Amino acid sequence: MGDYPYVFLGRLYQDLDPPGRVLGLTASPGAQESRIREVCRNLGIPPRGLELRLGDEPDVTPYLHSVPLEVTYVDNPPELQDVSRLLQRAFERQVSRLRSLGFLPAEGPVTRRDLLELGHRLRAATASARTLGEPSPGRLWEAVTAQAVAMKLSHALELSETQGITALARYFGRVRPPAGGRVSPSARAFEGDPDVRAARERLSGISQEHPKMAKIGELLREEMDRHPDARVIVFAHFRDTAETLVRYLSSVHPETLRPARFVGQADREGGDRGLSQREQAEILERFRRGEINCLVATSVAEEGLDIPQTDLVIFYEPVPSEIRTIQRRGRTGRTRTGRAIVLVSRGTRDIFTHRSSRGKEGRMRDMLERLRGEPSFAPGTLAARGPEGRPRGRPRTLEDFTEGPST
Repeated sequence: MGDYPYVFLGRLYQDLDPPGRVLGLTASPGAQESRIREVCRNLGIPPRGLELRLGDEPDVTPYLHSVPLEVTYVDNPPELQDVSRLLQRAFERQVSRLRSLGFLPAEGPVTRRDLLELGHRLRAATASARTLGEPSPGRLWEAVTAQAVAMKLSHALELSETQGITALARYFGRVRPPAGGRVSPSARAFEGDPDVRAARERLSGISQEHPKMAKIGELLREEMDRHPDARVIVFAHFRDTAETLVRYLSSVHPETLRPARFVGQADREGGDRGLSQREQAEILERFRRGEINCLVATSVAEEGLDIPQTDLVIFYEPVPSEIRTIQRRGRTGRTRTGRAIVLVSRGTRDIFTHRSSRGKEGRMRDMLERLRGEPSFAPGTLAARGPEGRPRGRPRTLEDFTEGPST
């Protein structure tokens, strides 16, 4: 979709004379029918050119291994909850400021998406004022600063609630202005907030990492006790968390766990060198040979890489996308039964993220069930263009695809 290379290639391929044949496969089509149909248009797949399997059909069930998503809850310690409360209070102060300026509704919750959309509107307004040669009104610049501070606080809150003290401390270090350097109004306001200062002080006195770390260590020890040759992937959203996890797992279970961080290439904003494609390939080969038995990976390992069969997949935190959830879960259960576990911190945004992902996946399945009832989607009865003389309604196979002009 959008500017993705497949769209460009799909359109070029449709311009061939005669048009080329296209076979597209996906495990995670998404929860919106309009998106599925857009993908079909971009790849030149005709409206009646879709086959659908939801997993309960007799032609696929012999090859499937169920991977239900297990949920494990943890409780944040009181010290970390105190830090989160301070950051929440600072966040609400900026939201109240934006409400009083008229840039946010007077009531109701304010999400990160709301703040992002507001940021787009504010940037457009300031750019328009500059284009017209007019000075932007003071309240506009005040809102720009408040929105930027609220975004910083929203991210800090996410780290304190769902990631741990190391990730939050590193973030505090990155947003702190360098000595003698230029300080933006938002950085000055963030650093000067009394609750942010108090949160920094409280954080320095906490020695225990996030309870998710200990829970992952416990889960991995149980898995290795049952299956000494097991392969495991732990997914974490942030690179700082992945690095901390590798250090933690290496120290608590050095006799059984051989973890390695698996991330993308250089992160300019965070200053992380990352891994080159050659280094990624080397780590995957060591994982395949068993020299590494635990990959601690960011989203780079969700799709597009040839990762060996794994026995257990752990989500350090839930992800809001049903597509990413399916892709992560699909890293296990390929040739034998596997397990997938998501960690959720009680009383935090983890709860809402997990519910959102489950809701989207449920809506996707409902939508696909509905589409399956339409003639063009019914499994085994697809009335699509096929080789001349082949009876309509016969289940299509790969042989049909390679022998005839079907798209």
